[in-house]
Amino acid sequence: MVKRLAIALALLLATLLVLLLYLPEMRPQPPVSMASGAVAIGGPFTLVDAKGETVTDANLKGRYSLIYFGFTNCPDICPLALQTMTQALEAAGPAADGVQPVFISVDPERDTADALAGYIANFHPRFLALTGTVEQAREAAKSYKVYAAKAPVKDADGKETGDYTVNHTGYIYLMDRDGKYLAHFPSEAKADEITAAIRQLPHG
Repeated sequence: MVKRLAIALALLLATLLVLLLYLPEMRPQPPVSMASGAVAIGGPFTLVDAKGETVTDANLKGRYSLIYFGFTNCPDICPLALQTMTQALEAAGPAADGVQPVFISVDPERDTADALAGYIANFHPRFLALTGTVEQAREAAKSYKVYAAKAPVKDADGKETGDYTVNHTGYIYLMDRDGKYLAHFPSEAKADEITAAIRQLPHG
């Protein structure tokens, strides 16, 4: 009887080991590591906020930044990312007071200051929403290694409708007080992952 139990236990442990080795989603996931600031992400930009006032990268200095590039006509991924950022900041409590959430448009032709004002009101009250000319938006995206390109919308028959969407990189970037890269999260990241990273930041 004892021998049978030992064999059964060994088989169970072997099965669990195989699952952990070959099913990635079952493996323990390490937390997002904080970089030393040497990664070439981030840099100078000049944009305008939802009030039409000029904002540059210098305005973000002195505070941590949580930055996401997207567009207001995005049907799902962008609002989900912004909601995740909102939840993370709220859950972090006082630790988030020194973190500035930022939304930068990759669709400046449609995302005017007025459009951003109405859109960003759905998320964290401290969100800074930025847009600008096509060239300014392109330069900002380039600084953060963000890919963005228009893609025509087609109807059920495969014909172009004249409308478009924007395919773009969907990372949420955590930057330090000097505007240097610390970490990034995929747009589908869980709020508690970002909250944990915020709580690890030096706040002295």
